[in-house]
Amino acid sequence: MDPDLSELDSFLDSDGYLIDDDSADSDQRYLSGFDAHDPFFTLYDGENGETHLLVSGLEYGRARKESRADSVSRYSDYDYQYGSTEERHRMLADFLADHDVSSLAVPARFPLATADGLRERDIEVAAETDDVLTTIRAVKTDAEVDHIREAQRANERAMERAETLLREATVEDGLLVHDGRELTSERVRREIEIELLERDHALDETIVACGPDAADPHDRGSGPLRPNETIVIDIFPKSKESNYHADMTRTFSVGEPAETAREWYELTAEAKGAALDAIEPGATGEDVHDAVCDVYEEAGLPTLRDDPSTETGFIHSTGHGIGLDVHELPRLAPGGEELEPGHVITVEPGLYDPEVGGVRIEDLVVVTESGYENLTDYPEEFVL
Repeated sequence: MDPDLSELDSFLDSDGYLIDDDSADSDQRYLSGFDAHDPFFTLYDGENGETHLLVSGLEYGRARKESRADSVSRYSDYDYQYGSTEERHRMLADFLADHDVSSLAVPARFPLATADGLRERDIEVAAETDDVLTTIRAVKTDAEVDHIREAQRANERAMERAETLLREATVEDGLLVHDGRELTSERVRREIEIELLERDHALDETIVACGPDAADPHDRGSGPLRPNETIVIDIFPKSKESNYHADMTRTFSVGEPAETAREWYELTAEAKGAALDAIEPGATGEDVHDAVCDVYEEAGLPTLRDDPSTETGFIHSTGHGIGLDVHELPRLAPGGEELEPGHVITVEPGLYDPEVGGVRIEDLVVVTESGYENLTDYPEEFVL
């Protein structure tokens, strides 16, 4: 997959764009096409439209085989191995000189010591704050969409495993029990993680939150799960092969929930439908967010749009882009960007109150030329 960097070409007033980071930084991974746990340098030469890597000897062979760079240099090419910080800056300056680069744009979080070291060697360094690479990454190629679709299929199998545990559970002393043991948030999370690992996917966190825990959108949940209360399960795994994410949320109740919770679930399903109806090229993330707020406010429920200080009701944005990061552009929120074909976004309205619990339903969609394609193929069933 070769990214279209024409927008970066248009943005650059300097000779090049430089990243000093490891591939945990998604812009670094995207620009270099290389995965390494140790920091390395990626230079984009704006004049020639070429990408050049400078890596340690440990990563040199792999970078030559795996990256999509036009050239790969190693530290030893510049008589550097494990020298001082000053020597490291000298090496980098020599590398830039070899590519006729004397002025650089760098990410906003570029290391200050590296920037200062280059400036001391008469190289201009200016931070870019327009998120130019993140904006480019937001528009996915067909191959990237396929990576996300594959991650979503694994996600759905993990959700199915969690839902099966809930369906098979019995109630003893006011708690859910499975195979003679209390069914806890931690136990369900572990089963989700096992399912994903078996499919070569992984995740750092998963939300399995019940009752009052579910009233906090980012509470991971803990302890025993209870019947007749909302249980929010939010899974956002990453493929170990492609490094692309998926994201999906479903809300369940084992047994009859309170009437308010049932009403909230139906209203949230309606809000998700309104959001999906608003998605098309040229619409903005704010338009989609407003469609959700309209549904909730017309039902008399608080939103942050209506009351920025509310701590109950709809208290987050409608969604976000997803790709190499689980949260990236565009935003389905106030001020959200214009949607373009290739944007992959979550749609996840929800309602929250500790006295009721939480309800959230989330699908994953890609914006198309004529509207959207829903990448999520998983049923919505509240009461189990």
